[in-house]
Amino acid sequence: MVKLQVTETTCARTRAELRRYKVEPYVIAADIYAASHHVGDRGWTWYTGSAGWMQRAGLESILGIQGEGSSLHIDPCISNSWPGLEIRLRRRSAQLHIKIETPKGVTRGVAAAWMDGTLLTQRPLRFELSDDRLTHELSITLG
Repeated sequence: MVKLQVTETTCARTRAELRRYKVEPYVIAADIYAASHHVGDRGWTWYTGSAGWMQRAGLESILGIQGEGSSLHIDPCISNSWPGLEIRLRRRSAQLHIKIETPKGVTRGVAAAWMDGTLLTQRPLRFELSDDRLTHELSITLG
């Protein structure tokens, strides 16, 4: 299961990449240096909005999660090498724990969805997220 946190973007996957990257592994650098003694070093990590744009691209384009007012629209399109993923979102006082499974390696198309144990039949998958101080469980099966 791939577990994602919406609060970070990972740019270094291994210790070797981290040593070469030479900045925090959860930020996106604005510059990658080419000078001979700094090849591959990154800079300007906290001075750009690039990490926020990468987070938005990941949430909206890969995970297919788009907020529209108090409602969420979810239409995932994920890698067929992922058996599934989990993500936690917060909207005001409410939290949403989303679990997406791909039992047949299908990368797109909601076959079934349950919110707090109740089957959701509306397609495309869209629902209101109340400001209710509760944690809600959303399970999605692609197929």
